[in-house]
Amino acid sequence: MVDTNRIEGAAEDTVGKLQDGMGGLLGDTATQAKGKAKQFAGQAQGYYGETLDSVRDLTSDQPLVAVAAAVGVGFILGALLARR
Repeated sequence: MVDTNRIEGAAEDTVGKLQDGMGGLLGDTATQAKGKAKQFAGQAQGYYGETLDSVRDLTSDQPLVAVAAAVGVGFILGALLARR
């Protein structure tokens, strides 16, 4: 199952590329900068979606590993917060 963040990220990246290109054609550096920012945001959202997909796949394929990882993270967070 593909996470919607991957699809939305790809769309945002495409819009950013178009906006960057239009800013370059028109000589508008502000539009180019906004386009580059949208590209970066879209790529980051796409990577986030890929990570979520990977975690979902891992937890469904190896649930005991996922539980062990969650216990480990909980133990570490508990130890760190208890020191305060």
